[in-house]
Amino acid sequence: MRHVSNLIAVALVATAAAAFAEGEASDPTVRARQDLMKTIGMNVKILGNMAGGKAAFDAEAAGRAQAALAAAAAEIPAKFKPQASDPASDAKPGIWTGWDDFVTKAGALKAAAEALDPASLEKVQAGIAGVGGACKACHSVYRM
Repeated sequence: MRHVSNLIAVALVATAAAAFAEGEASDPTVRARQDLMKTIGMNVKILGNMAGGKAAFDAEAAGRAQAALAAAAAEIPAKFKPQASDPASDAKPGIWTGWDDFVTKAGALKAAAEALDPASLEKVQAGIAGVGGACKACHSVYRM
């Protein structure tokens, strides 16, 4: 059962990481958001690859990825508050009409990232599902 849970978590993480493959925006506000999301995706991928056995577990690298992920997640509300748009953006306008929900979902990612313990492979495996779930919860509503 635990192996199935880990596979589901890795699949969620892979889905979230793949979601960051959007085009380059011309609006600097949107570009800053995209850069933030790329940072999140890169660090989720590092942790997900370790959790799924695609990369060897490295506690120092996991710690750096976890810290960077938590810090980037904390920046989401500030980066999205300005209502800028760009054809290269995959952000839905519902972000701003559903702002409180969006901020709650960003907070859930921050909480999941902070809760992920990078001290061992088992702890990363246990925490990555929460991160992937938080990414999916927001993207399913607020990403085109």
